Amino acid sequence: MAVLNPQAFSETGLAPSTSAAAAGGDQFENTGREIVAVTNGGGSSVTVTVAAQSVSKDVPGYGTMTKANGGGAVAAGVTKYFGPFPTRAYNNASGRVSLSYSSTTSVTVAVLRLHELPNTL
Repeated sequence: MAVLNPQAFSETGLAPSTSAAAAGGDQFENTGREIVAVTNGGGSSVTVTVAAQSVSKDVPGYGTMTKANGGGAVAAGVTKYFGPFPTRAYNNASGRVSLSYSSTTSVTVAVLRLHELPNTL
């Protein structure tokens, strides 16, 4: 499993670099301000799974609810963006989010981080 480094946006812009999706999946450090860009350069749809952690909550009138995995299908020739990911729901014990792919052929990924805006000029 490869660890992807988030790339920060800035006021001067961001030209993100991408990495090949790892066959064993990828992980990234998550602060709750990350967006994952997945580009499918292949000829058929690819499913991206963003692993939710065991987050259950008792909701009056509904019983116990558990957070489902995130992600979804990325059609051939498309770039799709996922996130942001709440830390409580998606971070593992290492503070990372885990991604997996139904196929990695011609699939690239980048993790983009929104910076926190200060309250000053």
